[in-house]
Amino acid sequence: MRILITTLTLCLFHMISFGQILQVTPTFPTVEDEVTIVYNAQEGNAELAGLSPIYAHMGLITSESTSGTDWQFVQGNWGTDDPQVLMTDLGDDLHSITVDMDEFYGFPDGTEVLQMAFVFRNEDGTLVGREADGSDIFYDVYPVGTSLVATILSPTDNIIIDLGETLQITGESSGEANLTLKIDGSIVANQIGSMIEYEQSISVGGTHEVVFEAVNGPVSSSDTVFYTVPGDVVTQNPPAGMLDGVNYLSSSSMLLQFHAPEKDYVYVIGDFNDWIADEDYFMLQADDGETWWLQIDGLTPGQRVAYQYWVDGEIKVADPCSPLILDPNNDNWIPSMNYPDPHPYPFQQTSGFCTVAHPGADEYLWQDAGYQRPERKDLRIYELLVRDFVETQSYLTLIDTLDYLENLGINAIELMPPGEFENNNSWGYNPSFHMALDKMYGTPEHFKQFVDECHQRGIAVIVDMVLNHAFGQSPLVNLYWDGGAPAANSPWFNVECPHEPYCWGYDFDHTSVATQRYVDRVNRHWIEEYHVDGYRFDFTGGFTNGTSGGYSTQRIGLVQRMADFVWSVDPDSYIILEHWCDNSEEEILSDYGCMLWGNVTYNYQEAAMGYLPGSNFEWGIHSQRGWSDPHLVTYAESHDEERVSFKTLSFGNSEGDYDTQEMLVAMARNELNAVFLLSQPGPKMIWQFGELGYDISIDFDCRVCPKPILWNYFEQNHRRKVYDVYSAMNHLREEYPNTFNSTDIAYNLNGAFKRINLYNSDMDAVVIGNFGVEPISGSPNFPFMGTWYDYFSGESIVENNPDNEFLLQPGEYRIYTSQPLEQPDITVSVPELQAVDLGVELFPTLMTDQVTLTMDIGDELAEVDVWVYDMQAKVVKRPINGKSLNGEQVLTFDLDGSASGMYQVLVSIDDRVQVLELIKQ
Repeated sequence: MRILITTLTLCLFHMISFGQILQVTPTFPTVEDEVTIVYNAQEGNAELAGLSPIYAHMGLITSESTSGTDWQFVQGNWGTDDPQVLMTDLGDDLHSITVDMDEFYGFPDGTEVLQMAFVFRNEDGTLVGREADGSDIFYDVYPVGTSLVATILSPTDNIIIDLGETLQITGESSGEANLTLKIDGSIVANQIGSMIEYEQSISVGGTHEVVFEAVNGPVSSSDTVFYTVPGDVVTQNPPAGMLDGVNYLSSSSMLLQFHAPEKDYVYVIGDFNDWIADEDYFMLQADDGETWWLQIDGLTPGQRVAYQYWVDGEIKVADPCSPLILDPNNDNWIPSMNYPDPHPYPFQQTSGFCTVAHPGADEYLWQDAGYQRPERKDLRIYELLVRDFVETQSYLTLIDTLDYLENLGINAIELMPPGEFENNNSWGYNPSFHMALDKMYGTPEHFKQFVDECHQRGIAVIVDMVLNHAFGQSPLVNLYWDGGAPAANSPWFNVECPHEPYCWGYDFDHTSVATQRYVDRVNRHWIEEYHVDGYRFDFTGGFTNGTSGGYSTQRIGLVQRMADFVWSVDPDSYIILEHWCDNSEEEILSDYGCMLWGNVTYNYQEAAMGYLPGSNFEWGIHSQRGWSDPHLVTYAESHDEERVSFKTLSFGNSEGDYDTQEMLVAMARNELNAVFLLSQPGPKMIWQFGELGYDISIDFDCRVCPKPILWNYFEQNHRRKVYDVYSAMNHLREEYPNTFNSTDIAYNLNGAFKRINLYNSDMDAVVIGNFGVEPISGSPNFPFMGTWYDYFSGESIVENNPDNEFLLQPGEYRIYTSQPLEQPDITVSVPELQAVDLGVELFPTLMTDQVTLTMDIGDELAEVDVWVYDMQAKVVKRPINGKSLNGEQVLTFDLDGSASGMYQVLVSIDDRVQVLELIKQ
C-alpha cells in the first residue's frame, strides 16, 4: 500500500484513490472545492458498461465514521430517477457529475472529511458499478490549507507487472516543488514543477519500491508504491495430507493450499508481508497444475492474521476455504456482544474480502465425549433461524433457550445456514463462503459452546448446507468470471443454470471433479471443526445438469457420492435432503441411508382450517410411499411455507358457533395437528414457535425479512397449552419409541374423522381426532376389547364392542393406549381476563339434559362471549360467539355428545369474566 508522509503529519485514509475507474478534478479536492468526478464504466466490475443513464450514489467517510466503509451524508435516492445524482454521458462509457462539496453533501461546519465514497447504478439499482472485487469506490479529500501533498497517480496501487513490459509512472504534487522519483533508492527522475512522468522498462524480477517526493523549502511530502515482477513458477507437490485452505503445522506455522486451475501464478499477501506481493510469498504449484500452496513460518503464536490470494496480478480474493472472513462492508454492523474483539480490517492496505487464520489458537476443550446421537427414526427436530428466534441474534443467547427446547421434547436442532452469507441480514441461502462461520451470530468459540451444550443434553445439531449454488461475493465465482456469468472454463459453475425456474445465485456443476472436491472439503470442515451431527442439504434436486425434479440416475449417483464421503468422515452423520424429485428416486436415496424432507404443510394447513378435501396426511408416512425405512422427515411447517396459525386465523372454516378463525379454536386446531403429526412413525420436524401457534405471516414486511420475536406467547395460556401438547407428544414418542415407530400400523388420514392405530409389544396406541367443523362419529378400531387409557385425561374406558363409534366435537382429539400412563400436565386454556361476579346464574348445575343461563347485561350494548370447557380445557360448546347484547338475556343449551363429568362455563361481558361450574351426569 502507498505510504503517505508529510511534515504536516497528515492523517488520512488512503485506499484506491486515483485510478482508471475514476478521474477527479481537482486532483487534491477539499471541502471548499467544486469537484468533477468522471466514472469509467468499463473499469472495476464493469457491470454498467454500455449502459446509460447512470446515477451516482455518493457519501463521505469522515472522522466520525466507525470504519473505512461507514458512509456518512449519503446522497441519492436508490432505485429512482434522481436528477440530483444523474450523471452526464460523455460517450465511450465515461460519465461525469460535478458537485460543490459542502453544499451537495450538507455536512456541518467543522466536519473532518477524509474521503468521498461512491457506487454507481442504473435507474432501478439492479446493476451496480463497484471496484473489481465488489467493494465500494473511495477518493481522498484533503484538509483545507494543506501546503503540500504528493501522490503517485500511476500506478494507482501496488501492482504486478511482467518482464519486458513498460511501467508508466506519474506523480503529482498539490503545488510547485522539487520533484524526485526513486526506484529501489536510486533517483531516476528529478525536476521542478507539480507533475513528473517516467517510463520504467521492466527487466529485473522481484519486488521494487517506487518513491515519489515533493519538497518545497521546509515542507515535504512523499508517496510510495511497489511493483512486483513474477519469476518462474516452481513445481513441487505439497506434503501429503494437506487440505485446501488453511493447514496449521504448528503454533507459528501454516500451509495454505489453493485450488485454481488454469492460473499462471499466485501470491499470498497479508498481515505478515504488509500486503505486498513479495517473492518470498510466491506460491508453489503441484504436479497436477491446479493446486497452489505455500508454507508460511515465523507467525506469532495465538495471533490472528488476515490474508488474500493475488492471482495473475488481476484479482485479489479471500481463500474459498476460509474458516472465517473479514467483510469491509458489513462487519462494522455486527454487535460487539456477538463478536467481540474482531480482527481489524486492513483498510489502508487492500480491499475486498480477506481470510482470517489463527495459528496457535487455544484449542476448544469439548465436553461431549459421552454424547450418544439420537437414531434417525427417533429424531424430533426443531428448525430455527437465530436471527428470528432470539433478540440478540447470538449463539450465546440461543444456549439460554435450551431448557425451553429440552422441555419441549426436542432432541435435534436444525440451524438455518450458519455459513457466511451476503450482508448481515439473511435467511442464509445466499452463501458466499461455505466453510466460514458467519460472524453475525457469534464467534467460532460461541458456536462450539452451543454445539457442546446441546450434546451434553442429548440434542443433535444439524446444519442447513447450501451446496446447490453460491452468490456473487464467492471467490469461486469471481476467479472465473465473464462479465455477467461464470466463465465457460469455471471449474465449479455452470455458465447458465440448467434447471430454471429453480435457480438462485450461480449454479454449481456437481458433475465437476472440482465441485466435488470443494463439497467434500466443506462437509469435512463442519464435522471436524464444530462436531455437527449432520446436514440438511438445501435443494439437492438441483444436483444435476438436467432439469430439477423427475428421475435422474446422474443426480442419484452424485448425492450418493457426497453421502459416501460424509460417512467416511463420520459414519453416523445425518444426511437430510430437500430433494423434491420422483418418489422412486427418493426411495432409492432413502434405502441408501439418506433422510428426505417430507412436506405435508398444505395438508396440515387445510386440516387446521377445517377444509377436508386437502387434509389427507397419508403422504407423510414413509410406508405409504413404498419406502422400507422411516427416513421421511415430515413436518406441518418449515421456514419455506405460510404459518399454519396465520392461515387458520385469516381464512379458517366455520359452522354455526364453531369458527376456526376464533383464537381459542385456532390454537386447539394446532393441538390437533400436533397430535397427529407426532403420532406417525419416523423423524419429525417443528418450525420455530409453531409450538406456540406463531401467527405472523411469512410475508410480514417481505418473505425473508426479520419477523417479530414473540417469546411473550409462552405466557399466554391458550398458546402455552399448544406448547404443552407438543411437549406431551414428544415425550410420549421418547418414552415409547417402538410404539410410535411401529411398522405395524393402520390409519385413515382422509376426511374429518382421522385415525391412527399403532401396534407394538411395548404398547398399542389408538389416535382419533375430528378435523371437521361439525361433530362427527367414527370408530377407533381398537385392536382388542378391554381396558384402554386416555393419555390426556388420564381416564380409562372398557370397550367391549369392536364396532363402537365415538362422537367427537370439532377439533377434539384423543389418544388411547393399552396401558396406563402418567397424565401430562397441560395448561388450562382460558381467556386471560379478570374474574368478577357479573350476576350470571346457571341452573341446574347438575344437568342431565339442558341448562339455562341468565344474565342482566344492562342498558348499553356489550360484547358477550360464552364458552363451555371440559377439564382438559377443550372448548366443547360456544353458545354465544362475540355478540352485541343488552338487557336481560336467557340462554338455554345442551351438552349432547359430551362425556359425563365436570365442565366450566366462562361468560365474558366487555372483557369482564365470570366462571361457573357445571356437572353433567
